[in-house]
Amino acid sequence: MASGFFAILDDIGALMDDVAVTAKVAAKKTAGILGDDLAVNAEKSTGFLSSRELPVLWAITKGSFINKLIIVPIALILNVFFPIAIKVVLVLGGLYLAYEGVEKVVEYFFHKKPTVVEARDVIQEGGDEEKKKVRSAITTDFILSIEIVIIALGSVLEEKLFIQIMTVSVVAVLATIGVYGIVALIVRMDDLGYRLIKASGEKGILKLIGKLLIQSLPAIIKILSVVGTIALILVSGGIFAHNIDFLHHILAGLPGILREFLFGLITGLALVLVLTAGKKLLGLIKK
Repeated sequence: MASGFFAILDDIGALMDDVAVTAKVAAKKTAGILGDDLAVNAEKSTGFLSSRELPVLWAITKGSFINKLIIVPIALILNVFFPIAIKVVLVLGGLYLAYEGVEKVVEYFFHKKPTVVEARDVIQEGGDEEKKKVRSAITTDFILSIEIVIIALGSVLEEKLFIQIMTVSVVAVLATIGVYGIVALIVRMDDLGYRLIKASGEKGILKLIGKLLIQSLPAIIKILSVVGTIALILVSGGIFAHNIDFLHHILAGLPGILREFLFGLITGLALVLVLTAGKKLLGLIKK
């Protein structure tokens, strides 16, 4: 009886080893999208009052976990019974990302808004603007989470169902903890800087490091805002390039990253124009 118990433990250990190997492979394949996820969510998690940064980030993180809880089982079920649906969902998500990315570009050039630093004084605790930005961040996370889960699942399609479930689940959890853990460090850089200056007694190397952290934060936020916008367009273009057959041979001579950016940019611009025209038309009809 004891030998049977230890045999079960050996089997479990072997399965966990397999999961560790497949999770490592899946994590490598999702590294690119995780980088995009970090850039996008870091930009979306800024622009709040200092006292609201961590509560807002926690709200977005909880939303991200809920997204994964929804996406992982649905992806696994659809992969078994209706795999084409995964491609359809990916493309629809790509349309949303393309629209959001290009809309940011259009707003920057044609509808100037306050910078992120200025917005920190505008987005008040519990206000509609805060709730709107949190919802937007969770929605974007949902789309990016679909891409992460699908890529992770695609790397273990030949494995047993249990290993598929465990691998995708591990990658989903690690993605959320990793991305939002790093985002938390970024948005609290200034707070850490002030603490270092206070601890240093206003002198020495700690004071210099503290000042550097404080002065670097606005630049990092601006950089992440740009990178996040580019990431939205690139991710959407990548979704189109890999999941829409007739695009496979269009602009084939261009580097892949440039093709994907152009696909995302053109699609997003078309969506912005169509939806803007639609809104104006509805406005005229209501009048």
